[in-house]
Amino acid sequence: MMTPKPRHFWLSVLVLGCLAGALAAQTAAPPAAPSPACGPDHAIIYKRAVSLLDSAEKKLNSKYTAEAKALLKEANALFTILTKECGPSQAERLLTEKELQQEAINKKLSEDALAQSERLLKTAADKEKQAEQLERQGKDEASLALQRQAKAEYELAHLQAVKAQLYALRNQQMIFQYLRK
Repeated sequence: MMTPKPRHFWLSVLVLGCLAGALAAQTAAPPAAPSPACGPDHAIIYKRAVSLLDSAEKKLNSKYTAEAKALLKEANALFTILTKECGPSQAERLLTEKELQQEAINKKLSEDALAQSERLLKTAADKEKQAEQLERQGKDEASLALQRQAKAEYELAHLQAVKAQLYALRNQQMIFQYLRK
């Protein structure tokens, strides 16, 4: 008989999905087939993706993490289209020194946010286990306090994972900014 998963197990799975999405956004795959030249339609896609990123950042700063995540998912899909269809023309364009520095900063911020998310997931899981032990010992108040702390850490881990994705997508924004002209 299978035991039910802890309620935060699924939050962990969700956060790990965000982590995978952030990593996928950082490492854009080269196009497999010849793609059409980038044109005005791609500029519209780029502007929409940037608008979604800006909205997601505002939502994230206002603590609407779920809405920010949904916006980032849509922006990621648009940048994926740009990567597939504009990859060859983008590859010909060299980044400026300033852009390279910003790309390194965004990558570092993304990696740091992912690392913090992973640390928070680990400590939250530890607190959840401790809470279960305290509950078995009949120490309900201490158990509830640890459960609250674990929940807060799971939520913060999720927030950090979404921030990591935002930073990764900001690099995509910078890479395709030549389309805005």
